[in-house]
Amino acid sequence: MPFAKQLKVMVVDDTSVSRMLVCDGLWSFGVGDVVVAADGEQALKQLMATPCHLVISDYNMPKLDGLQLLQALREYTPTRNIGFILVTGRGDKALIDHGKKFGLNNFLPKPFNNDGLRKCVEQVVGKLS
Repeated sequence: MPFAKQLKVMVVDDTSVSRMLVCDGLWSFGVGDVVVAADGEQALKQLMATPCHLVISDYNMPKLDGLQLLQALREYTPTRNIGFILVTGRGDKALIDHGKKFGLNNFLPKPFNNDGLRKCVEQVVGKLS
């Protein structure tokens, strides 16, 4: 069974169109177990109840931004080792360096395409096929 079929991913973004772009990309390369959250606070509650393998989160969101979500996940033992990819249109070095202090695994600059998304995911979890 391809690894993509075993992978559980959470997509977190306050914009439904952005969530669907990421989900469509994941589905296109075989990731079938994808859950979504509309903001960082909702994501944190869901992940504390049911962790996943990988979180792909927007940076700029209400309630908890992407880095605040990452920090909260790293502070809670059951979610500490979840892979984390930050999606941002603001991919400056200071933001990425700040994220790495909390254990950011990778980042995906906006705009992106499915090939870029797949490469980014595979850098965190390994080959999907």
